[in-house]
Amino acid sequence: MLVMLTAVVSGCRKQTTVSTPRHAPSGFVTTTAYATKVSKQRRVKLAAFIKRGLLTKQGLYTNYLDTRKRTTATATGHEMLSESSGMWLQYLVTTRQWAQFRQFYRQTKATFNENGLFSYRYDPRTKKRYAVNATLDDLRIIRALLTYDQAHHTNHYRQEATQRYQNLVNTTIKDGHLVDYYDVHARKATTTGSLAYFDLRTLKYFEQDTKKGRSAYKKQLIVLKGGYLGDVFPLYAKSYQWTTSQYSDGNLNTSEALETLLHLAEVGHLKATSRRWLIQRVTHRDLANGYTTRGTVSVGGESAANYALAASIFATLGDEKHYQVAMNNVWRLQVQQDSSPINGGIGDAKTKQVYSYSNLTALNAAFN
Repeated sequence: MLVMLTAVVSGCRKQTTVSTPRHAPSGFVTTTAYATKVSKQRRVKLAAFIKRGLLTKQGLYTNYLDTRKRTTATATGHEMLSESSGMWLQYLVTTRQWAQFRQFYRQTKATFNENGLFSYRYDPRTKKRYAVNATLDDLRIIRALLTYDQAHHTNHYRQEATQRYQNLVNTTIKDGHLVDYYDVHARKATTTGSLAYFDLRTLKYFEQDTKKGRSAYKKQLIVLKGGYLGDVFPLYAKSYQWTTSQYSDGNLNTSEALETLLHLAEVGHLKATSRRWLIQRVTHRDLANGYTTRGTVSVGGESAANYALAASIFATLGDEKHYQVAMNNVWRLQVQQDSSPINGGIGDAKTKQVYSYSNLTALNAAFN
């Protein structure tokens, strides 16, 4: 059996153990090659900016410009996110930079490891590592490890990826109930699961070969598909509350909404209605940054990250035409001013406001 789940007692808490999968990871390596000559030139400039303006030995800055005062709610300035490190690992493995991948993963653990989970946020100024993880960020790093083994034809990280997944099973994916985060100091998890966090392809790899695992995956897929808002506005609810079996009616962050669509597309469950809606948005260049559950715009403006996520969805579907349309929208928002310190990056040339998430999402989409 690939995954053997058994209960062991550690103090008063039952711990679940997950055995290392015998089967090699598959389906994690990008198989399309849709990038045009122009796109290849643009991504070289984008990667150069990220290395120049965001990348450090410890991780990647959240913003190009630092902030004097930090905020509790969100990372700013030169704070670092495990999200960004996971995305950089994805880039390194896609571009087959094996030694750099191994080194950066070692550093990612040194920067973010917190009781077997990856802290979602680190401040190099104060050396503060936050006590909570973000389940999607852990899964993204685990996925990068699996991608490395598939692409490099090794078993180098399979055991470590399994251990990391096991840590999630005992904190944020207990009994298959995927939730957003676990506080390692309070030793308590939230009971809400953002639908964007359900990385079905990665979950399925660990859950597919045992009865208990398959049951967990089936429930996760049911929960995700159950968040569908309807054919009029064919996106999905923001989150699911496991204790009440209720979906949130809160406004949607478009990046999270598109992550949900991408995860569904990767396992063959993206609805045709969702695909058509996304085609309309990228074609009309009106993919807004936020929506109500009824489909009205709640946050205006557009983001390169959202167009990049759309491109990744189209690449997953084998839709080269609309992949190109989406990527053209990404490059439309790239800074092309040789005199600018953020030349090649995704951001505002005037204010020098740059977000790591937009740049890294665009970079990875450019390699589909």
